[in-house]
Amino acid sequence: MSLLVLYLLLAKATLTSFSGVTSIPVIRHDLIEVRHVLTDRQLNAAVAAGQTAPGPNGLFVVSVGYFVGGVPGGLAGLLAVITPAFLIIPLLQYLGRKADKPAVRSAIRAVTFAAAGLLVSATVPLARDSLTGIVPIVIAIGSFLFLVITKRSTAWAILGAAVIGLAARLA
Repeated sequence: MSLLVLYLLLAKATLTSFSGVTSIPVIRHDLIEVRHVLTDRQLNAAVAAGQTAPGPNGLFVVSVGYFVGGVPGGLAGLLAVITPAFLIIPLLQYLGRKADKPAVRSAIRAVTFAAAGLLVSATVPLARDSLTGIVPIVIAIGSFLFLVITKRSTAWAILGAAVIGLAARLA
């Protein structure tokens, strides 16, 4: 796959998402289902790496680029992550003037619901690939409950999952 095509596909994913992780379904469709240049396991690894690194939620796109195209692919991913930042300023200026209009509020709400639906649609295949035994299932359910009930940082869920996973592996 050419670097330009990789950049364009990753830029499409970042430009059509409104938080980093909502680009997962687009990336999964384009790079796993259509072009077969990435696996679900690699996407899971990229998301995990992106969640543990400081910075924006969409940082996993750099790892996706790396998995597909090595260091040049990682640079294409980095460019795709920063592209929306350069384009958002005029959009925010426009939306800021129109934010009190019911049509704009409804459109933003609809996009949020669509993004939530896309996340669910991408989570199911990724979960099928990752939840291969009782320990991963317990970790997934426990992490979900921890995050929903406590409203704590995802870093605590990741740290706890790592400790439980290591303890289960050593046991």
